[in-house]
Amino acid sequence: MDDKTTEQFRQQLLALALDIQAQEETFKETSQPVELDQARVGRLSRMDAMQSQQMALESSRRHQQQLVKIEGTMHRIAAGEFGYCFICDEAIDVRRLAVNPTSTRCVTCVEK
Repeated sequence: MDDKTTEQFRQQLLALALDIQAQEETFKETSQPVELDQARVGRLSRMDAMQSQQMALESSRRHQQQLVKIEGTMHRIAAGEFGYCFICDEAIDVRRLAVNPTSTRCVTCVEK
């Protein structure tokens, strides 16, 4: 893979990381503990709020995992190891990287 393509992937990853961080900031600002006051909120509404809160927490956990993958990919780019399979050390198809630039395995090794 040439330097220009690698730089495009690096820019794509930086933009994705910034987007995820912005979403996380929004989540932190809007997330609040669920009120347990039944006089203000009915039981079903409270259950719905608790479910929404759990879904938001899971989304946040996935964002954190994605940020870790992005950071690892940025280290591989800096080390000149980006685009190579961890298992067989062959080049990962650029089309696969275009879909998921954090991929660490080629299609052949994933299917094994």
